[in-house]
Amino acid sequence: MRDLPPADPGSPDYRSATRYLGWLARRAWVSVSAAIFFAVVWMVCQAFIPAVLGRAIDAGLTGRDGRQLFLWSMVLLGVGLVQAGAGLLRHRRAVFNWLSAAYRTVQVTVRQAGWLGVALPRRMAAGEVVAIGTADITHIGNAIDITARGVGSVVAVLTVTTILLVTSVPLGLVVVLGIPVLMAVVSLLIRPLHRRQHAYREQQGRLTGLATDLVGGLRVLRGAGGEPIMSARYQAESQRLRAAGVRVARVECLLDAAQVLLPGIFLVLVTWLGARFAISGKITVGQLVSFYGYAAFLVSPLRQLTETIDKLTRGHVSGRRVVSMLRMHSDLHGSPHPRPAPERGDLVDPLSGAVVRPGLVTAVAAAVPADAVAIADRLGHYTAAGAGTTLAGVPLPDLDPASVRERIVVADNDARLFSGPLRDDLDPDGGGHVSAALTAAAATDVVEALPDGLDSEVAERGRSFSGGQQQRLRLARALVADPEILVLVEPTSAVDAHTEAHIAARLGAARDGRTTVVCSTSPLVLDRADHVLFVEDGVVTAEGTHRELLDGSLAYARTVLRE
Repeated sequence: MRDLPPADPGSPDYRSATRYLGWLARRAWVSVSAAIFFAVVWMVCQAFIPAVLGRAIDAGLTGRDGRQLFLWSMVLLGVGLVQAGAGLLRHRRAVFNWLSAAYRTVQVTVRQAGWLGVALPRRMAAGEVVAIGTADITHIGNAIDITARGVGSVVAVLTVTTILLVTSVPLGLVVVLGIPVLMAVVSLLIRPLHRRQHAYREQQGRLTGLATDLVGGLRVLRGAGGEPIMSARYQAESQRLRAAGVRVARVECLLDAAQVLLPGIFLVLVTWLGARFAISGKITVGQLVSFYGYAAFLVSPLRQLTETIDKLTRGHVSGRRVVSMLRMHSDLHGSPHPRPAPERGDLVDPLSGAVVRPGLVTAVAAAVPADAVAIADRLGHYTAAGAGTTLAGVPLPDLDPASVRERIVVADNDARLFSGPLRDDLDPDGGGHVSAALTAAAATDVVEALPDGLDSEVAERGRSFSGGQQQRLRLARALVADPEILVLVEPTSAVDAHTEAHIAARLGAARDGRTTVVCSTSPLVLDRADHVLFVEDGVVTAEGTHRELLDGSLAYARTVLRE
């Protein structure tokens, strides 16, 4: 399992759910093929055990030949050992295949979510996204995993049918005709089951989305007195989900009962016919034991075949949800033939007239803070409105999106700290520049106060830290990433003046030789910037150093001095 998850999941085939599942199988074709091979050996060995047991009875016990009994007993032992070994190897490959499919699905959907950006909430409910990462990856992994056992069961049934036809044509025909009937009856139950499962998953996604909205806006709801209304709505949705779950459970109960009852009837029929043939002398006692063994054994592959149909259908339903997400388009329309990344140059936003020169710390001070945020989004190519933004004269939409994300990083206060060790959160690539970044972000004391330092666990969304501590840690994370162009949106809005002065004094040295944009109206930050852009009504109206603008622009002075 050491090579999971893969560094590059590949480009999925999202033309249909079937093609997507096929793509997952092809990406791990060596392991999938090995699992199928071991499953076939595992099931065929089980199919041969009744035959070997029957020969041992006829040759050893009935014929009272101790040598033959010992010989066939050793053959039975050998077949059992091969079956055990093949079963172990099949299971190892099956687990790998399950994990491979699940990991790749998570990787491609997370990558797609990142590419869609702000367009994702408008195209897919939060509950649907959560369902992909929870229930759907399980069903998709099961669909890839069950392939091996499904193929092995088919081969085992064919093997047993052949042996029965060679030994007794009537009994063989019972098996040949009975198996399709059993499969047809079970298939009649699977179709309504998956219709109800699909409706249940949709209802579950809506309820999850509603729960997410409730948690996110709980304070607002309480303030507006809307908590009882939303609570009642959630309870009603929960009851509808419960009813949908009961409808699914009814069909599942029928399916489980059919999987036990029908093979049981089949077992009784084959055993009864075999006993009559043994009494009439058409087959031997050993063959009767073998026939009973075959009938009992066939219960397993028949159940696995119905399980295969069930899991493949569930995987197909889940695959449709994944494919629908992968087909979504971002608001940002890129070029089908991306241009090579240019050398260092000016980053220009023509809508505002902002020009960011390479290697400098440029501050953007806006009379209305939302204007600075909009400029930051356009500079980072996070909105379609920034289609005209250029880097070294090349429009950002003409570049490879991955290259843009690698070279330009926008860090704002909507970012979150992730659960897990703080070291992994700040430095996921293990670059080793955490100490210098913490010093520049004035966050060393935050880490020193933790019981295990950088190895301390971060609570969900960083809730164990105050707002100012979170802001400093997020700044440190952005500095560790060390992109060519770093855009910081109000990086010191939640810290005290003393800490802000330290950050402002160290930021330039930490970003020496790199391009940095700081959206802020703090005089402490602006005084340390190499160049300041003043924005009014979304347009740059003045630029220069902080002190030059204080002397030359009354509007700038009023904005930054809060007059």
